Amino acid sequence: MCSDRALIEVRNLTVDYVGEHSVVRAVHGIDFDIMEGEAFGLAGESGCGKSTVAFALARLTRLPGLVSGGQVRLNGEDVLKFNKARLKAYRWNEVSFVFQSAMNALNPVISVAEQIMDVIETHEPSLGSDGARARAVELFELVGIPPARLDDYPHQFSGGMRQRICIAIALALKPKLIIMDEPTTALDVVVQRDIIEQIVELKTELGFSVLFITHDLGLMIEFCDRIGIMYSGELVEVAPAEAILTDPQHPYTRALGNSFPPLTGARVRLEGISGTPPDLRSLPEGCRFAPRCPHAMERCRLEAPELRFYPTSQSEAACHLLN
Repeated sequence: MCSDRALIEVRNLTVDYVGEHSVVRAVHGIDFDIMEGEAFGLAGESGCGKSTVAFALARLTRLPGLVSGGQVRLNGEDVLKFNKARLKAYRWNEVSFVFQSAMNALNPVISVAEQIMDVIETHEPSLGSDGARARAVELFELVGIPPARLDDYPHQFSGGMRQRICIAIALALKPKLIIMDEPTTALDVVVQRDIIEQIVELKTELGFSVLFITHDLGLMIEFCDRIGIMYSGELVEVAPAEAILTDPQHPYTRALGNSFPPLTGARVRLEGISGTPPDLRSLPEGCRFAPRCPHAMERCRLEAPELRFYPTSQSEAACHLLN
């Protein structure tokens, strides 16, 4: 159950990609909070900036990427200003990462036990080898894998089990926030469901927060407490998961919802989103979604809307149609 207290506060976060002759702004001044114990989702089309935001929060952005502005506050401390020593303590201890295609992220020539123990021994050397091994056993039990398999190599596990091992490594130091970037994309729907149920159980038991990134809006609505919808580097809507499903405010959010087939009820004709996202090197003057929006007005093409809170829906949305 999530708290009313913010764990992570993101303010005016801006991330650029620097080329030889140009600078492309991939994330443009976004604001959002992740509460203690909350599962917060980021959804949107490929290239909208979801993973770029995740890497910025974990301080993993590398050139040509550059966090060029804003703040990421963890309990009041600005993560973007951490020195090397504080950053080492921040990673894995306070924020951990389950990467995209995580089931292929394990080193194939090192046993799983070594890979888990490496994280523990690096950050908690006082435990020693025996203590790290005992903690690895606990983690395997936590994610439902027999500890007898600790000394096996990654190729000896199924895709779903490798995914669980990556989650176990992310939990090794009991962080406050786990960032999960497309953690179930390469898995079939049955294993996907199993993994998500496992994450829900662990979150309830351990009380950590989750930043969950996926293209599967249906899966996200089921798992997350709140969801942020990104388009072309901007947040266009932030709302409770139920509101995203039943009462989306932004035309883009509605279009995303209409792109997914319902699992029950009568068959309906799906509607794709016409056109393609704008080139970040040549953005439209007003609302970035206006060229694809069937409801766009002249104002939309000239003036960029601001993200505003609407009490009736408990949602934040950036759309002139709501004003």
